[in-house]
Amino acid sequence: MMDVRWVTGFLDTPSRAASPVSAEAFWQAVTGSGLSARRGPGGEFATLVPAGGDAYLRVQVVGDGPARAHLDLHVEDVPAQARRAVTLGAVVVLDEEDLVVLRSPAGLPFCLVAWRGEAVRPAGGRSLVDQMCLDVPVGGFDAEADFWAALTGWQRRPGSLPEFDFLVRPDGMPLRLLLQRVDAAAGMHLDLACTDRAAEVAWHVSLGATVVAVYERWTTLRDPAGRVYCVTDRPV
Repeated sequence: MMDVRWVTGFLDTPSRAASPVSAEAFWQAVTGSGLSARRGPGGEFATLVPAGGDAYLRVQVVGDGPARAHLDLHVEDVPAQARRAVTLGAVVVLDEEDLVVLRSPAGLPFCLVAWRGEAVRPAGGRSLVDQMCLDVPVGGFDAEADFWAALTGWQRRPGSLPEFDFLVRPDGMPLRLLLQRVDAAAGMHLDLACTDRAAEVAWHVSLGATVVAVYERWTTLRDPAGRVYCVTDRPV
């Protein structure tokens, strides 16, 4: 069983976007975070630094593709867990020993990275980014859900609506993994819990987001880079 010690949500923004900096500023405002010094060969990486607790959201400027999200799993033995992931059906895209980039059976990108002692989940305020939703085509949903359950060792359970399943995260883990059956290509997006959805959505729009659709329990939006995410009616 993989011993996932921490999880990080990555916000990947293409360099051709109108302004990767404006997208990063948007997420700083939404999460009440600071921005770390940039790192990487081209300064493409930075961390959203919370007011308290350990960081679990990061930003990256990428060369191509749409603005999107991906998941990092922090483990103690990256090479061993990468080999295990492959036996479960993942494909290695890049192997740098302490960083391995993979794709799940449905094609979802994720990374295995070294755990650096992160343990304290930041507290929320009016809202909190607390969930990564894995959007999975209906035809391959069960195989993909079983893959993630086996990979993390987290129990798979049915959600509150028939299109959802979720994995039971350990206490203290900053992001829950939700799986959604979709009639579209596979992808990932972040979800926020909030105390007042209407007020939260209005605030996001004032910061540069646009509303895509409104549902009974959540609102789907796009951030300034065009990345889809959701604001949901769930306790913070």
